[in-house]
Amino acid sequence: MRVLVDLNVLLDVIQRREPHYAASAEILSLVAAGELDGAVAGHAITTIYYVVSRFAGRKSADEAVDWILGGMEVVAEGRDVFLRARNFEMDDFEDAVVVAAAEQAHADRVVTRNLDDFEHSLVAAVTPLELLAELAPAEG
Repeated sequence: MRVLVDLNVLLDVIQRREPHYAASAEILSLVAAGELDGAVAGHAITTIYYVVSRFAGRKSADEAVDWILGGMEVVAEGRDVFLRARNFEMDDFEDAVVVAAAEQAHADRVVTRNLDDFEHSLVAAVTPLELLAELAPAEG
């Protein structure tokens, strides 16, 4: 399964934000292990660098960005992505860009904790916990 990981899920792990850390870390572990094909919207990289460098310094920011670049596809967001996002009926333009990037990456899901803003997403949005439940083998 191909997933586009939203910025908030990445920051949950980088900043060890509770109570979200465990589920978000499990998603990223599945990406790192190749069990999920992971992508991230390009604009998230600069935000991650900025946030991490502010709270943990440049070396940590470099490491965070290098980890993402080493294990996930970065979806380039050119003119077409932004034009596509402008046509979505979504309240938050940044989230619309995430959906357009997910479409460009042929993602099956957007993994986010911000489901309300993805109500009209053309790519199914799920929380990390929901995706983990979906991936769990059926019992019985």
